[in-house]
Order: sequence, then C-alpha cells, then structure tokens
Amino acid sequence: MSAALSLRIETRLDELPRLDAAVEDFAQGQAWPPDLAFQVKLVLEELGVNIVNHAHDDGALHEIEIKIASAADMLTIEIADDGRPFDPLTEAPEPDLDSTIEDRPIGGLGIHLVRTMMDEARYRREEGKNRLTLVKRRDQ
Repeated sequence: MSAALSLRIETRLDELPRLDAAVEDFAQGQAWPPDLAFQVKLVLEELGVNIVNHAHDDGALHEIEIKIASAADMLTIEIADDGRPFDPLTEAPEPDLDSTIEDRPIGGLGIHLVRTMMDEARYRREEGKNRLTLVKRRDQ
C-alpha cells in the first residue's frame, strides 16, 4: 500500500511533539514495524531540533516542511526549511565516537544517527530552501 503524509510545523521546539504524533499515526495506519516508526521519529526529531536551534538568527518563526511517502518497499522523507544554506551531510562535524560518554561533548550525534538509520541521504539547496531527502528501505 502506498500513502503520503505532508505536514508543516513552525520552527519551535514545542511543535516537535505534533510532528511525532502525526508520524506515529501515519506509521500505525501503514502498519510499519515498531522499529521503523522509532527510527523515522528519532531522525525527524533530531533534524527538527537542529533546524529550530541553528537554521535562523532572525528570531522570527519559520516553517519546516515534512513529506513522507510510504510504499511497500521503502519510505522517502523530505525535510525542507528556509534557513541559512547548510548541508548536514558534508558540513556537520564528525562526532567523537571514541571518547567515553563522560568525556564527549553534549550533542553532535544527530547527523550521525541520520546517516546510520537511513539507507540514503541527499541534500540540495533549491528555491531558497535546504532540502534533505532520506530513503529507508523496508524489509519485506
């Protein structure tokens, strides 16, 4: 079965639970396995927090557009924002995975999680927006 979810949220941290709930409802309606729903929600939360905290300096509210296409064999997720140009796949610093938890700086693992949990990730800057496309293949 193929279906799509399209959602716009404001660049506020208190909007992220609304995104989480919408993805949870969509996942249940599409009978996603719990681990797939968890991964998608975690990736979207990490990216959403990064956009809210780092994409804009003007103090104004902006929107984040999220589109998910769910097919039998894969999910395609697109996240778009009008923040400053930033390719998280090439510009985000590499996380410190070797130090102990106590010695690591807080943060920095979000993009690593995205890369680890998704099968493909592509970035482009188009029409004044950052567009990150993620693909997750579904096991049959």
